[in-house]
Amino acid sequence: MLKLFKEGDCISEKKHTHHGKSSSKFIDAEEVLTKSGVKEGDIFLDAGCGDGYISLAASKFVGESGNIYAADIYEDSIESLKQEIQKQGINNISPLVADITSRIPIANNEVDLCLMANVFHGFVENNELKESISEIVRVLKPDGIFALLEFKKIENSPGPSLSVRVEPDEALNLLKKYGFEQVNLEDVGKYHYLLLLKLNK
Repeated sequence: MLKLFKEGDCISEKKHTHHGKSSSKFIDAEEVLTKSGVKEGDIFLDAGCGDGYISLAASKFVGESGNIYAADIYEDSIESLKQEIQKQGINNISPLVADITSRIPIANNEVDLCLMANVFHGFVENNELKESISEIVRVLKPDGIFALLEFKKIENSPGPSLSVRVEPDEALNLLKKYGFEQVNLEDVGKYHYLLLLKLNK
């Protein structure tokens, strides 16, 4: 099974590398969470969380009755997140070192809302969509929401090369086959769109 790699790893099969970095300079975590509809009591999965800055913000959204799974394959990012959780005294975030293309250590039908921020295009580019999205489908509740945050195709803008960016209509077409239908589409800041999809199991 192909793995996600941090930047600097030597790989031959992959066109695009995932590296656990932060996108906090480009997007407002609270705006993303508000537009995603995260609410108190939710079980929230931050899939490919990087340094976990969205998970940290989500801690206040889900409250004491909710829980956040912050998953990333980059161990240094998860270790950094653990330290920040301890520093802030947060008790509703579960950091996970996990390969989304293999197995996320979460039970079936447990997650209310899964956010995938700035990593979907990598799965598409590396032909890992089936493996990664099948795991998202497995962990989502029957009426769960998949919130897809991705870079718009804008010339001379931050982010990956334009050739690997995925337009909203393309993302929707790719995800329909896994049982998703569009709920909403919104802009987030200058460089991103947020596509909300509902899973019909």
